[in-house]
Amino acid sequence: MFEGKTLLITGGTGSFGNAVLNRFLETDIKEIRIFSRDEKKQDDMRTRLKNEKVKFYIGDVRDYNSIERAMNGVDYVFHAAALKQVPSCEFFPIEAAKTNVFGTQNTIDAAVANKVERIICLSTDKAAYPINAMGISKALMEKVAVAASRNIPEGGTTVCLTRYGNVMASRGSVIPLFVKQIQEDLPLTVTDPNMTRFLMSLEDAVDLVLFAFQNGRQGDLFVNKAPASTIGDLAEAVRDIFSAKNDIKIIGTRHGEKLYETLCTREEMQKAEDMGEFYRIPADNRDLNYSKYFSVGETDISQIEDYHSHNTKQLTNNELKDTLLNLDFIQEQL
Repeated sequence: MFEGKTLLITGGTGSFGNAVLNRFLETDIKEIRIFSRDEKKQDDMRTRLKNEKVKFYIGDVRDYNSIERAMNGVDYVFHAAALKQVPSCEFFPIEAAKTNVFGTQNTIDAAVANKVERIICLSTDKAAYPINAMGISKALMEKVAVAASRNIPEGGTTVCLTRYGNVMASRGSVIPLFVKQIQEDLPLTVTDPNMTRFLMSLEDAVDLVLFAFQNGRQGDLFVNKAPASTIGDLAEAVRDIFSAKNDIKIIGTRHGEKLYETLCTREEMQKAEDMGEFYRIPADNRDLNYSKYFSVGETDISQIEDYHSHNTKQLTNNELKDTLLNLDFIQEQL
């Protein structure tokens, strides 16, 4: 479906953008546009790739004019631009809203105005039952995308969402931190050893987005089924791989962190469609008058459990080590 097409990636210099480039550069896609505000990262990427298929656009999703200009002639959009560090968003929630909420509205509006075929907006497990500013801004981002999808005429731009958990070894994540601490002979700092997180590779994240591109209907949200582990077990697995003897130091939960993350809420699981490795959660397309004459509740929601990192498959130490050893980052460090 990408043959001869032009793809735009917002936040394209990040971990996800690089993974998409690795997947697409050798295909028959016509052009990949990298849209971001970081000129240094763009220049590094341009120098490293030296590929005429990749075009670079400096801009910010907060500025409609800059994203609208970059969207001209685009067929598909991966919207990955976001503020995503939990503590940073906790201290600067307005900035999180500007990028994650208003930036998403700008990106969707620009896509619709330029008759883009399909846009996939990337969300996070922190948007389900959010307790921190990052999760709340992403939850509102999802609502913005679904609301926009309701108002697009048939045959117009298709707006879909994906929601995924922690991407292993991505920029700012805990695995590179553990490796750095091992290399510097420092204790491995663990917030709470019983805290669980979903574990996904960048390739898993790209697979999820491509699945959404191929199967998404207006307003759909896609979630992939993923294993999890405790942070304590993850630290021990990284330490074992490097045959390290570093102590593990418990430093306590940071601002806005959860004990476990939820990928699908109980309410979403009630209507989720199991698609093998993925769940499809269709949009609620009732209009404002849906309860004008009577209101009917869902009788079975209280019997359904949400899908979270405590009740998904938990990886053993050996499974964790096998998973980590498949990461390019770990192989490079070894």
